Amino acid sequence: MAPVLTGPAQYIARFGEQTISGNNYALTKLGVDRAHCSLKIEEYTILCVPFQLGFKRSIFLAALSNQEMLFFQKYVNTSVGLSFALNPNKRPVPINFFLRCTLINLGQVKGRENAGLFVLEYKSTPDEMVNILGNFLDSQEKTKAQFEDYGKTSIKITPQAAKLLGFNMYATITEANSEPRRIQLITMNSKSLEHVEAVGAPVRPSGTAVTYLLFFQKYRVTVTGTVIAAGTLHQGLVRTISKIVLSPELVEILDDYWYKSQQNAKINPLRL
Repeated sequence: MAPVLTGPAQYIARFGEQTISGNNYALTKLGVDRAHCSLKIEEYTILCVPFQLGFKRSIFLAALSNQEMLFFQKYVNTSVGLSFALNPNKRPVPINFFLRCTLINLGQVKGRENAGLFVLEYKSTPDEMVNILGNFLDSQEKTKAQFEDYGKTSIKITPQAAKLLGFNMYATITEANSEPRRIQLITMNSKSLEHVEAVGAPVRPSGTAVTYLLFFQKYRVTVTGTVIAAGTLHQGLVRTISKIVLSPELVEILDDYWYKSQQNAKINPLRL
């Protein structure tokens, strides 16, 4: 019988080859101190931010001119130092890490001038760092399951529902080469949005790629999707239904909503 892994070992076994994208949600949840993240290459200190975090190697983004990019190329395959701090639970004092690394590669960000990506391989990874990254990935597994569950039942956006959601009743839709348009959400779940727009709005063909910006008190959620149905109502309003991709922020908001709804039902069992 195989031994049961615990602590850092279990996270390495489960997620050792996975990486965490350095988007705003992940960096906020991990409590990355973006103002105190730097690479030390000999006597040079380079401010950077995580672009991709992993257990064995990571990629960091830094502002570099073309001349600086060429200069630091000579340090590829040499030892460098990485300093950064994590504070996933908003502790009074963040956890500071200094890691010895090997600079595996240095390249320019595609489509962006004066931005370089440092690919680093850790010589060793502290257990506390493994636990923090592992806990985050573990929570994302739960989020994926909730994405499926909360996609089964749509919420009708009434004033009462908006209050429980912390929704500010403001949302926009954008498609390629167009300005954002104000929309009114009718229903939503983790996998789809239904909304109407004012008279004269375009009726988007099925398959049109769109981006939504939803204003909640907790997050300003940006989510991408694809139109699956659209048409004009008898009043001239344009109704659209879109399938949306997984948004951890939105799933978290829906999780709070369903929890509050259950609590309200227990307090007021006869209230619909």
